[in-house]
Amino acid sequence: MTLRIAFMGTPDFSVPMLAELIAQGHDIAAVYSQPPRPKGRGLAEEPSPVARLAATHGLEVRTPATLKTPEAQAAFAALKLDAAVVIAYGLILPKSILEAPRLGCFNLHGSLLPRWRGAAPLQRAIMAGDEETGVMVMHMDEGLDTGPVLMAERVRIGRRTYGELHNELSRLGASLMVRALAALERGSIAEHMQDDAGASYAKKILKEESRIDWTKSAHEVDCLIRGLSPVPGAWTEVGGERLKILYAEPVEGGGAPGTLLDDALTVACGSGALRLVRLQRAGKSAMSASELLRGFTLPKGSRLV
Repeated sequence: MTLRIAFMGTPDFSVPMLAELIAQGHDIAAVYSQPPRPKGRGLAEEPSPVARLAATHGLEVRTPATLKTPEAQAAFAALKLDAAVVIAYGLILPKSILEAPRLGCFNLHGSLLPRWRGAAPLQRAIMAGDEETGVMVMHMDEGLDTGPVLMAERVRIGRRTYGELHNELSRLGASLMVRALAALERGSIAEHMQDDAGASYAKKILKEESRIDWTKSAHEVDCLIRGLSPVPGAWTEVGGERLKILYAEPVEGGGAPGTLLDDALTVACGSGALRLVRLQRAGKSAMSASELLRGFTLPKGSRLV
């Protein structure tokens, strides 16, 4: 069974879901995405990943700067939608937008709500040392990720990075939304209200958070590194040069925080130690520790700050 849908999304994370909805044969009346942004050395305006995919399929792409104007709301209502599917769109949906589709607006959120409502749920889950995360389909209301949940999928975080989980949850979320829409149209799905008592807020990642504080425990630093890898990347300085640390492994060891304990990039933390595995110098591509050491001398006793 197909539905008449507006798809609302912007970054790479949203692309698999749009592709899946197209493959399922849903009637996609319009695709909403953020306006083109300047990118690259020439700062030429470039459409979002979602807008690019939509264009290849001949879908109408709308890029309003806001949905709060009467004109934008009237244009949305005129689509006569069954539902709107929202994933990492980037604009607030006013009440009139939320109420326009016959079935409502449905968001895919990258956390186990009510934990980590907000802008950076996956990064915050990893940085906090959570054991699991997931995706949830939520019937949107006027609150910040407060609507009732229809379906969920859970995954263990383990030793994975933000980048690895981002890609897995993007694919998993696409499948979940398709199943949720099918069940919703059949009337065979129940909505479950969130318990606000367990809510936490996933604020945007701030630049100052990405600098590594080696006085923290190896576990805390490891979670920071994996939560910010590959972007924006946790970083440190040594010899006046900035190094992004993209992956590290907890190991035995101890010493003054930030000190290299050997010639294999083992760094002492406030408690425990980390062996640096994958790094990136300024202006260079990511590389292994052994590749880095072939062109960058970091002897035992060097200090990372």
